Formats: sequence, C-alpha cells, structure tokens
Amino acid sequence: MNTKRFLCYAIATFILLSTVPGRVIAKESITEYSVENKDGFDKALDAYNNKDYKKAVKIAKKLAKRNNAEAQKLLGDCYYNGYGVEQSYIEAIKWWKEAAEQGHAEAQFCLGVHYANGLGVELSYTEAAKWLKKAAEQGHAEAQWLLGTSYAYGYGVEQSYIEATKWITLSAEQGLAEAQFFLALCYNCGEGVKQSYTEAAKWFSLAAEQGHIEAQHGLGAYYANGLGVELSYTEAAKWFTLAAEQGHAKAQYTLGLQYAKGDGVKQSYAEAVKWWKKAAEQGDVEAQYCLGVHYANGYGVKQSNTEAVKWFTLAAEQGSAEAQYSLGVCYE
Repeated sequence: MNTKRFLCYAIATFILLSTVPGRVIAKESITEYSVENKDGFDKALDAYNNKDYKKAVKIAKKLAKRNNAEAQKLLGDCYYNGYGVEQSYIEAIKWWKEAAEQGHAEAQFCLGVHYANGLGVELSYTEAAKWLKKAAEQGHAEAQWLLGTSYAYGYGVEQSYIEATKWITLSAEQGLAEAQFFLALCYNCGEGVKQSYTEAAKWFSLAAEQGHIEAQHGLGAYYANGLGVELSYTEAAKWFTLAAEQGHAKAQYTLGLQYAKGDGVKQSYAEAVKWWKKAAEQGDVEAQYCLGVHYANGYGVKQSNTEAVKWFTLAAEQGSAEAQYSLGVCYE
C-alpha cells in the first residue's frame, strides 16, 4: 500500500461518493433552521418518508419560499431524484444553494459534490472545496473526508498532505469507515503524519470492523507480516477471509496461499485452488499462475495440462515471467 495506491484509491472513492444523491435529514436531526414553521416541515418530511412526494413538494415549496432552510434542502432532494416534480439538477442546485447560504451543512455538502462532478452547475473543484469546507467546519463527516482527499491531490485547494490528514482524521474520529481506511494508508506511508504501523493498524482495524473490504485486506496483511500488531496467521486468515468473501481478488489470492501452506488455517490444496480460481477469474495474475501450477501437478484438482496452459497463458499475457517460462516449457 504505497502513496500511489493511496492517491488512486482516493480519486476513485471521491468519484464514487460524489454520485451519491442528497439525503433527507431525519426528524431527530432537524436543526435551528426549521424552528420557524417546524410543524409544517414535519408534515413535509412525513409526506416524503411516506412517499407522498407531491404533498411533500407542495408543503416544502411554501416553506422554502419563506427561507426555511430544511424545506429548501428537502425540495432540492425532490428535484434531484425527480420525486413529485420533474427531475432537474439545476433546480436541485438552486434550492440546495438557498439552504447552504443559510448555513445548512448537508446542503453545503451536496453542493460540494455536485460542483466536483458538474451536475447542474459548471464543474469547479474550487467551488466544490469551498462548500465542502463550510460543511466540514460544521462537523459534517463526509465533507471532512472529501475535503481531506481534495487537499491530498490539490483539487480546488493547494495540495497539502498535512491539511489532508487533518480533515480525514476529524472524519475518521466520527467513525466514517472510508476516512479510517484513508488515515490508515496515511500512517502506513507517512504522508501528512509521522509514519506509524501501530496507528495504521488501529485505523485499519476500526474500518475493517465496519466491513470495509480494503481495510480488511490491509489488516490481514498487517497480521501476516507483524506490522503494528503481533504476527498472527490465524488473524490474518480471518481478515483475508472476510475480504475474500466480499470479492476482493488480492485477499482471495493471499488466502489461497495460506491454505496451500497451512498458515493459520488447515492445509488444503482444494481450498487454495478454490480461492485462487475466484481471484484468477477477476484477472489476478499471481492467482492465475498458481492455478496453472496446481492444474499442471494435480494439486487440489484433477490434473489437466489443458487447464494449466489456459491459466499460464492468461498470466503470461499480463507479463508474469514465471508464467511465460512455464508456458514455454509446455510448448516445448
């Protein structure tokens, strides 16, 4: 898990989260913005939650025009999703902006991610960072995380790993799994923080316990190598299994190795082949090579030169020197 991998994963996750639609705040989270006409907003929210969107829009529009920020946010959500009105990113942005300018954190967050993607507005990382920062300063966990990733590679702000880890830490401390995973990578690489495998393991663990697939794989690797934790193949296998069961190709490959060697699990070539096949079918080059070797020798599967050549070829075409050599031997 190096710096390059951190940045690539961060970019992919930024894009992913930026596609999430605006969410409606539950009654329990209603802020001071809805003190005026609160009963009316409660009715609008109830209608929305009961999927009576036309009624929700009708009530929300009246309140929104009276500068009720919660109603403006709700109306923006309706336009974003096309609930009770014709879908329109432009109208959604209009109402979210009204709420955001009154200090509504969730609306500020929605504006930030939409400026980052150019939905309903002209794409602008500067505007995105502006609104994300406003929400982040109010303690919005997802905004803090995205603001942190913006600082990590200079999207709309001057690039700074120190600022990145500052905001990502605040988000991670609120329990956001993605932020916890990012922070683990920062500590692993020593980017913006003092390098520490112990701290990295701590944050990997917190994210992994929430089901974060990459964190589960990372924690497994830490246990397998004794980084920041006491070396334990049993714990490594536990976390690799959880990630593998979610479809993580590299965890599937590594879990296969553990079964082949009997590290932390009962030795079984059949189990090794099972997991390698799952990883190989996703294009994992090392799993393809191992699968080829086991078919060639009949370890855990019925011996088959045809299958061996198939998997050696796939790995060889991806540049595996071992597979290229083995394939050459097969042709010879």
